[in-house]
Amino acid sequence: MEKKKMTKKEVISEMLKVEEIVANDNFKAYLENELALLNKKAENKKPTKAQAENENYKVMVLEALANEEKGLTVTEIQAKSETLKGFSNQKVSALVRILIEEGKVAKATEGKKALFKLA
Repeated sequence: MEKKKMTKKEVISEMLKVEEIVANDNFKAYLENELALLNKKAENKKPTKAQAENENYKVMVLEALANEEKGLTVTEIQAKSETLKGFSNQKVSALVRILIEEGKVAKATEGKKALFKLA
């Protein structure tokens, strides 16, 4: 299993646990300032243009899945919307995966087919 790379915020938090660093006022002040800057940057983060567009596309996927009892494959979801027809299977699959992570869509497998329906 691949070990996850630490973020800058995690590194600074770990450094602030080291006694030698905390004992030095200059080091401690610098690291606390860096941590505050990272937190401020995270608060001001806006979604990218692609993320904003994907929100609209996710609504289209949810509309395609509405009133479907047994669930649909990605290809069937694409067929329900003119806009989604223009996308690759990978793009629609990525949108569905995000909706699954958000808890809005459920995945079921029937043989080798992956079927998706509203959660």
